[in-house]
Amino acid sequence: MDDRLAPVLRPVRAGNGFEEALEQILQVVRLGLVPGGERLPAERELAERLGISRVTLREVLKVLQDQGLVESRRGRYGGTFVLPRTGAGGEDELRRRGAAVDIDDVLRFREVLEVGAAGLCAAHPPAGDSAERLRAALARTHDAPLAEYRRLDTLLHLTLAELSGSPTLAAQYAAVRATVNDLLDCIPLLVRNLEHSQRQHTALVEAVLDGDTDGAQEMMREHCAGTAALLRGFLT
Repeated sequence: MDDRLAPVLRPVRAGNGFEEALEQILQVVRLGLVPGGERLPAERELAERLGISRVTLREVLKVLQDQGLVESRRGRYGGTFVLPRTGAGGEDELRRRGAAVDIDDVLRFREVLEVGAAGLCAAHPPAGDSAERLRAALARTHDAPLAEYRRLDTLLHLTLAELSGSPTLAAQYAAVRATVNDLLDCIPLLVRNLEHSQRQHTALVEAVLDGDTDGAQEMMREHCAGTAALLRGFLT
């Protein structure tokens, strides 16, 4: 493995393997550790360094290819090559918005609020109409077309914040989520990430309704970490 990549590439955590692998390879590309026109390490080497399957790695590389950051070439001298950088509108807008906020502060505050809300909800599990509201919000995200997904995802999280029983927490969460959504709107919807998020949403809601405080908080913490990894990857 190229020594230039050692400071960035490391084994990912099992919970957010796809998102964290994407974050790291985005950093490799955006930091210029592999310059435009050069080839990324072979799939086998990258997968071993990141601790992920080659199937997951190929999904990560497909995202980078769709974003115009790399291209795949076949043949004896083939592989995945980094493309020369050009000023893409979406990327420029993401950087403009990112420069207007302290992204690390926003993501940390979001995590504190989300994990706190999940814990409060699980400590006093919703029942009756409140439980049905939460289940319905989850179901809508499962059935959402791509164009509606982020709006319905936001509504699920806002429902959890509201059911925490703290109006102040809910209001603060609504404000920070608006900032996060401004950034999320500038990056692509990734099907693999959405599928992963949906599994996390389901486990989270089940933990809340079961009164599993620790499980709900840990799942929400993991869920927030996945989003943070994507945003940091695209912002770097």
